[in-house]
Amino acid sequence: MFSKSRINEPGQKPEAEKAKAPEAPVSKPSMDFAPSAPKGKAVASVLSSDLTVVGNLRTTGDIQVEGTVEGDIRAHLLTVGESATIRGEIVADDIVVNGRVIGRVRGLKVRLTSTARVEGDIIHKTIAIESGAHFEGSVQRQEDPLATGRVAAPHAPFPPEPVTEG
Repeated sequence: MFSKSRINEPGQKPEAEKAKAPEAPVSKPSMDFAPSAPKGKAVASVLSSDLTVVGNLRTTGDIQVEGTVEGDIRAHLLTVGESATIRGEIVADDIVVNGRVIGRVRGLKVRLTSTARVEGDIIHKTIAIESGAHFEGSVQRQEDPLATGRVAAPHAPFPPEPVTEG
């Protein structure tokens, strides 16, 4: 009725245990952030519509603004969402404006979509303005608009002559 099995023999494993697939080691949940994009591929930072930033933003990556920024922005690619308002200078290689910008815009490629509202000068290498976009300011083409700092207004009046009595 009872027989000696190989379970108790050293160095031998029962057949059922041999056929079992090896289990993955159990590990603790990690609190580290794991990016969803593959390595080497940049993901845009998104500033949501309920966020207001007071201060300057600077990155070598991409930014999508949906909220309000009161300050200057410098980025590689800047997308201004339809609900966004930026009060300050924006500088980027590529700029797409869907919302409102109050300040100077400097970019290699600048695109104002039909929902754009820009109050300020645009300095660009290439520009596209869709029908329906509102724009108040001057447009100036430069070979490298990112290299220059603050550009003098193109139609600035001459300073007044000093009045001398004599």
